[in-house]
This record gives sequence, structure tokens and C-alpha cells, in this order.
Amino acid sequence: MKFKHLFLLPLLIFLPQLSSAQGLDQQINDSFMPFAIWWEAFILGTVPIGGANIPIVLILLIMGALFFTIYFKGINVRLFPVAINVVWGKYDEVEAAASEGEQGEVNHFQALATAVSGTVGLGNISMVAVAISIGGPGATFWMILAGLLGMSTKFVECTLGVAYRDIDENGKVFGGPMYYLSRGLKGKGFKTFGKLLAGIFAILCVGASLGGGNAFQTNQAAAQIMGQFQIEHEASGTIIGMIFAIFVGIVIIGGIKRIANVTGKVVPFMALLYVLAALFIICSNISLVDDALSLIVSEAFTPKATVTGGFIGVMIQGFRRAAFSNEAGAGSSAIAHSAVNTPFAASEGLVGLLEPFIDTVLICTMTAIVIILFNMDGMFVYGDVVNGKALMLDGSRIGGINLTSQAFEHAIQGSSFVLVIAVILFAFSTILSWSYYGLQAWKYLFGRSKWTDLSYKVLFLMFTILGAAITLDAVIKFSDAMILAMVFPNMIGLLFLFPKAKKELGKYLHAIKVGTSKS
Repeated sequence: MKFKHLFLLPLLIFLPQLSSAQGLDQQINDSFMPFAIWWEAFILGTVPIGGANIPIVLILLIMGALFFTIYFKGINVRLFPVAINVVWGKYDEVEAAASEGEQGEVNHFQALATAVSGTVGLGNISMVAVAISIGGPGATFWMILAGLLGMSTKFVECTLGVAYRDIDENGKVFGGPMYYLSRGLKGKGFKTFGKLLAGIFAILCVGASLGGGNAFQTNQAAAQIMGQFQIEHEASGTIIGMIFAIFVGIVIIGGIKRIANVTGKVVPFMALLYVLAALFIICSNISLVDDALSLIVSEAFTPKATVTGGFIGVMIQGFRRAAFSNEAGAGSSAIAHSAVNTPFAASEGLVGLLEPFIDTVLICTMTAIVIILFNMDGMFVYGDVVNGKALMLDGSRIGGINLTSQAFEHAIQGSSFVLVIAVILFAFSTILSWSYYGLQAWKYLFGRSKWTDLSYKVLFLMFTILGAAITLDAVIKFSDAMILAMVFPNMIGLLFLFPKAKKELGKYLHAIKVGTSKS
């Protein structure tokens, strides 16, 4: 067997079971659920505030993002136009003049596309539905606020990702929180502490790549496929997972350049497809949009949904789902942005701040409005959920991706089939990006050998199959906790290293000011 075909190994593990697969999906889920429950409880420790138990990790995220927004003088708004210009290549000549040859593997747009494909995924479709199901329309308000504040955090982590990256003799880039935590804190005299945080982050990043970046994606894609085409075989999830694993394996063997090439083509198409469908529904119900927006604002503070902790409970749902969706503060996107070809770290930090805007402020809000419009006539009751996920609709319990699908189908007959295509593309591109994130963390822990590379990819593809087989409740417990756990080591590092990002920003703004004045 050739090396490039070894990604088929996970399939060979499961194939012998399919002939006698009596409830194989259920067996896999029952084995996985106890660990998912334990891990969620371990990571999402809470403190009581205002009658609600607020996860400590969310307090760290919110306060950190607010601090960075204030410290960098509203960089999320102030330098938004500059960020757009960087992506469009307006300052490419300035960067080329300061460059000493190739200093990365991909351009600004490819880095953004790869990172956006890791954040713009099923969280925008499924997790928004979960947030609204539990917290009502008001959860949307807090998601938008979290996205706006998260832009500042994303700038800091992406800038540091480039500033402290490692480029080997072959031009391959290794970057992300593992490197700015170890190298950056070493420079401040905290060598051991930096290595500890970097190691913890790398372990959690591997887990997040297997969970939220992989298992959750195939879970929701499989749920949408099975629901749309009424597939009820006891091993259908496992089989769909295997199909995903084959296509994912073909791409990830090629590394970051092939991943960037694929996501650079898939991301714009899938985003356009989904956004156009959502905009058509919104425009078709334009007379009700002001009512939907009014509900989003009013119920952010006085929710009608029965949710623990009142408006604080709604706020928690909004921030928690936004954190899962745009990953600002988790540090994952900094890994993709580190691969950019630029001599200025802050240039990519500015590109990075566009992610939460695209992901949360635009796409998540569109999804939320479509679902709220769908429920204007009381199709379901906000807050009437089971296991924190599934609500009652037309006599049966549904949750996540299937609620969004129902909302699309109700507005445009047949549009749920378009959503199936979008879901598959969203899931596929997100899995590709996260395979790179996890591999970088895996190599940081175990070295940069061919066998290190192979072992991670085999493990990753096994979780591609696992995710499609287990339930939404199990995968959300595991995925939420894994991605949010990354916040602890990453945000601690950012609070030590943010002055470096300010220094890099000043250097870049001076360069483009001088460069544009000459031209």
C-alpha cells in the first residue's frame, strides 16, 4: 500500500462491522457519551452571577475581548477599511519591498479563506439554532456583540502568530499559540511557564480538531443528509462518516498548500450560496424584518423564553455559541494565519479581525433572522428544549441543523436541498482547516516526522467517522468544551504579549503610510 493511500486505514477498522451492524451508531454513541459529559462538566466550571451560573471561560473571553478593544482604540472599527485593503492586495507592493524572499506559504486571501473555512462552518447554521432554541431571539444580540468584540482578540492572536512563527529550511511554516506562548513568554523571562502553556494548548488543540473541527461537522452533515433523504439505517451515520473520511483524506495528504487551494475555491462559493439563500428569504419577508430585529434587541434584556438566569442566561447562550462559531480567543485561526507570506505580522492580524465579522456579525445574524421569521406565527416555543438542544416542532423534537433546514424549507420550498449542499461544503472545508490546526499542534508535541504526520491523520479520519455516528447532544458537549478549553492557555498568553502586537501594528501602519505616500 502506498503512503498516500494509508488514509483508508480507519475505514478498514470499521468495514468488518457493517455486515452485522445492529445499531452500530447507537453503540458508538453509548461508548462516547460518558466521556463527553465528564469533559463538559470539567471545562465549563461556573460562578454564580445575577441568578445565573456563568462559565469562567466566558468571563475570560468577554473581559479579554473588551480590554483589547479599548486598548487598541476600537481597532475592530477604526482599521476595518485597512483590513479590507490588505486582503484586496492594495499594500502588496509595500510588503514586497520590505520582504527578504519568501516568508510564508500562502497569500493573505488564501490564509483568510483557510481560517474562515475553519470558523464559517456548521456553527453558523446549527449553533445559532441551538442558541435561539434555548435563549430566544435575544441570544442573537449577544452573539453579534461577541463577534464585534472578538475582532480585537483575533487581531492580537493572529499578529502574534506571525510574529513568533518558525520557518524551517524547506520554507514550511509552523506557527500558532504553541509558538507565541513558548517563544513570547520565554522572551519575557517565563520560559518554563511558556512551555507549559504551549504544551497544554497543543493537547487541547488536537482534541478540538477531533471534536468541534471534525466530529461536530460530520455529525451535523450526516444529520442533514439523513433527515433530508429520510435515511434510517442503523449504521447510516457511520457509512456517511466513511464517505467524508475518504474525501477529506485525499485532500489533507497534500498539506497546507492543497488545503489553501481547495478552501480558496470552496469557501467563497459555499458562503455565497448560503448567503444568497438567506438574503432571498429575508428580502421576501422584508415587512417582518423590523419586527425580527425588534425582538432581537428587546428580548436580549427582557427575554420571553424560559431560560435560567433571565437575560444573563440569554447572554450566556449568545456568547457561548459565538465563541464556538468564530473561535476568537481560542487561538486556532492564528495557526492558519501564521502561514501567510508577509514581512509584517500586523498585516495578517488585520486580515484576521475580518473573520468574526464575516462569521458572526454577518452569517450568524442572517441565520438567526431566518429562524426568527420562521417562528413569527409561533411554530415552536422558545426555551422549550430537551437536553438543552431539541425543541418541539410539528409533534416531534428537532434541534440544531434540522431546525434551520425547516426554516429554509418553510420560506422557499425546495431550499432545504440547497442547504444540504451548503452544509456538506461547510462541513468539508471546516474539517480541512481543522485538520491542519490539529496537525500543527500534534507536530509541536511529537516532532516533525513522516510518521507523526501519518499517525495524526489516521486518528483524525477515525473521528470523522465517529462524529457522524454519535448524537448531537454528545458531540456538542465534547466539541464546546474542547474549543473553549483552548481559551485558558491562549488568553493568559495574550494578556502577557499584547504589547508586542501594538509594536507590530505601529511598524506596519508606518510602512503603508510611507509606501502609499511615495506612490
